[in-house]
Amino acid sequence: MRVVLAGGGTAGHIEPALALADALRRADGGIQVTCLGTQRGLETRLVPMRGYELALIPAVPLPRSVTPKLLTVPGRLAGAVHSAGTVLERVHADVLVGFGGYVATPAYLAAKRHKVPIVVHEANPFPGIANRLGARLTTHVFTGHPDTKLRNAQYLGQPIRREIADLDRFAAGDKARAHFGLRTDLPVLLVFGGSQGAKSLNHALAGALDAIRGVGVQVLHVTGPRNSSEIQVPSGPVPYVAVPYVDRMELAYAAADFALCRAGAMTCAELTAVGMPAGYVPLPIGNGEQRLNALPIVQHGGGLLVEDDELTADWIKGSLLPVLTNIDQVAAMSEAAAALGRKDADRWLAKAVIDVAAAQTAHRDAAGDGQARQAPGAPGAPGAPGPDGPVPPAADQRPPAGDQSPPAPGRHRHAR
Repeated sequence: MRVVLAGGGTAGHIEPALALADALRRADGGIQVTCLGTQRGLETRLVPMRGYELALIPAVPLPRSVTPKLLTVPGRLAGAVHSAGTVLERVHADVLVGFGGYVATPAYLAAKRHKVPIVVHEANPFPGIANRLGARLTTHVFTGHPDTKLRNAQYLGQPIRREIADLDRFAAGDKARAHFGLRTDLPVLLVFGGSQGAKSLNHALAGALDAIRGVGVQVLHVTGPRNSSEIQVPSGPVPYVAVPYVDRMELAYAAADFALCRAGAMTCAELTAVGMPAGYVPLPIGNGEQRLNALPIVQHGGGLLVEDDELTADWIKGSLLPVLTNIDQVAAMSEAAAALGRKDADRWLAKAVIDVAAAQTAHRDAAGDGQARQAPGAPGAPGAPGPDGPVPPAADQRPPAGDQSPPAPGRHRHAR
């Protein structure tokens, strides 16, 4: 079986694709996975690092408004569709799985042209242009957020890496802290702003560091690759550790007790899966989906919410620190966050992808005519009715999130 994944640009598109790739390999070691990407995305580093083939196609960002750049889109898109189609033909793809972003639009169009079945996964409450297009080309559409409105969509959850889904933070905590040079007897605040960092988080943290360390709270700060020298902190008994990027976020999660972070779909999915409370700072651009990602967690007691323009050193000192230094409150918030975690979306999505590809192969074999692809409109073909293959059970048939054995909530490690 040969699967092509289209999800590139930011870690929010790449990580769920790679989580699916890992799940496919675990389900069947013979499955061949190829990832589509562009030269400008993080996939050029992350995909090869995880051991998967990366095939590059031209990036075609779609303008959000009517500008002269819009006139150049058709020609550049045609080139990208051709490049994506060349990859699909070269690997003899049985199915294409798209996660949105620059890569997905040409990949969906190429798959439709080459009669390759399409599976769509949308992480956010508000689908992007690419996945809105993809959802019109297939009936196999899954979402990471229960309130996403998308044609043919079924709520599945966000695929995350097994290393994170299976993490026992409290068992792995001491080794993780040793990895980063942190003490085992004091609480840790993890500050990160996604794959590129976040200047507003960095600036607010800089003004509150003395107060944070003054009450005995360590800081593990993922600055972002371009911001590694923004904060200079003198050494002292309470560590402040700054790193530009963390490839193994499970180590950072295991080392920490509380997070201060953005509210991307991947971040929210991972933090609830490991049962870590957080102060969520939604990215103040786009259509507000980051706020919607964090809102259910906050409403259920698993986090705090502060708007980007209200995040200041004073907010950290006045609103975050009193929570972080209250052991019982952090334990309760950890339990509330864990109750919302979904740990098996990668496995459910892998099963759906395998079923779609198997249905395609079965119909092709049954035709017995040696054709490489099904005819458009045939049962099981993209967007056609018929035997679409088994899909994960509906939300009301799957175990509720809280029944997926989340990490047992507990007190800070320094309180043991």
